Amino acid sequence: MACNYDYRKLRGRIKEKFGTQSEFSKKLGLSEVSVSNKLNNIVDWGQEEMENAISILEISNTDIHAYFFTHEVEKNSTKQ
Repeated sequence: MACNYDYRKLRGRIKEKFGTQSEFSKKLGLSEVSVSNKLNNIVDWGQEEMENAISILEISNTDIHAYFFTHEVEKNSTKQ
């Protein structure tokens, strides 16, 4: 079963550092569609892409997990 990641913190950092996803995409050297697909769990981040993103967003080594590996919490209804 595929696991989706929660990229809200990453999206916030992109906005903080670049203002728009478009500007971030240009700096990263990827198309806007490609970055959007990664942030929407359609396409996985490649290792080199992730390393580049970490570098240009100035994410510290201790924070990498919070930005790239936080699992989305499923919204399950509880039946009683």
